Amino acid sequence: MVDAPVRIKYRPATELVYIDNSDGTGPKDNYNAASMPIYQTATFKQQSSTQMGEYDYSRSGNPTRSHVEKHLAKIMSAKRAFAVNSGMTALDVITRLVKAGEEIIAGNDLYGGTNRLLSFLATHNNVKTHHIDTTNSETIIPYLSEKTRLVLLETPTNPLIKIADIPRIAEIVHERCPGALVVVDNTMMSPYLQRPLELGADIVYHSGTKYLSGHHDLMAGVVAVKDDSIAEKIYFTINATGVGLGPFDCWLLMRGVKTLAVRMDRQQANAIQIADFLETHGFKVHYPGLKSHPQYALHAKMSSGPGAVLSFETGDVELSQRLVEATRLWSISVSFGCVNSLISMPCRMSHASIPAHVRAERALPEDLIRLCVGIEHVDDLLEDLYSAMTKSGALKLAN
Repeated sequence: MVDAPVRIKYRPATELVYIDNSDGTGPKDNYNAASMPIYQTATFKQQSSTQMGEYDYSRSGNPTRSHVEKHLAKIMSAKRAFAVNSGMTALDVITRLVKAGEEIIAGNDLYGGTNRLLSFLATHNNVKTHHIDTTNSETIIPYLSEKTRLVLLETPTNPLIKIADIPRIAEIVHERCPGALVVVDNTMMSPYLQRPLELGADIVYHSGTKYLSGHHDLMAGVVAVKDDSIAEKIYFTINATGVGLGPFDCWLLMRGVKTLAVRMDRQQANAIQIADFLETHGFKVHYPGLKSHPQYALHAKMSSGPGAVLSFETGDVELSQRLVEATRLWSISVSFGCVNSLISMPCRMSHASIPAHVRAERALPEDLIRLCVGIEHVDDLLEDLYSAMTKSGALKLAN
């Protein structure tokens, strides 16, 4: 018997690029292509009418999808990973683990699409969600019960960039509710900066449209798990509903993942300078790379960097609107994680589906501006922001 090759774990930036098939479990390629081919086929020929081969129909599995899923599982420290057609699909697949009458605990600062799905589950599936302040781990305790099935965390949150203590919350949940699963939306950090499965989470998911892809030319979602039985349930739903990511999109996703480190390093470096610039000019800035952030130390313990998304307040909704519309380099757009810089007003755009009274209850400022920092030269980004601040009157107010 030949011993299995020893798995050498490299640094994260290397792991993103290094394709490891030393165990022979990856898709086979007779031509040793340097880039995994796109198996753009709906079905596969079989050798037998009674025995199916490794692949039979692309809804159930495809070599290009298997390739990217194996690589994603590696970089996310997961047993298995699954590629689906959007980040919201990833969350939808996960929430199908919850039965009618069971409950979800989630943060009170969530992406608008997440909030919309949870509201749908309440009105159509009899699944109640408790929204809590996840910055205080102990606030979760009164809501834990035998009905709790999922604890859904964003950290940093979108758009107020709040931090949840993943290890502590996972410890509390697993101790008090062994049947509950801790789920983390890690889209904002990416596996390069934070790996929640290593911190105690049971499931992690991403909008692959963001940093994993990096160019906003792809819609994708990723679910990663560390338990085989949960993985089988996730796969059953994906196969049954036909939401697996198509071959060409899998190829694009794989290509994007390989450049994640160089993109994120540049974007993060730019974001740190921009956050300092805004804070220096008197704005209230939400960014875990600033020592003024109330959870600066906690975030630094869980992650290897603050990321490239930040938000700030001007104190006036109309002023924020003028500032946003006065920028030129910063594209007014929802989403984040691509190579070019984006600017938005979450309450008017990505979080507009959350009713105004709910936004008020959750202390989501209507004047909040979110910046998603790209790879442009930081001086150009700063100069454009300064010009917009001057034109809008925000600079005078800040000073």
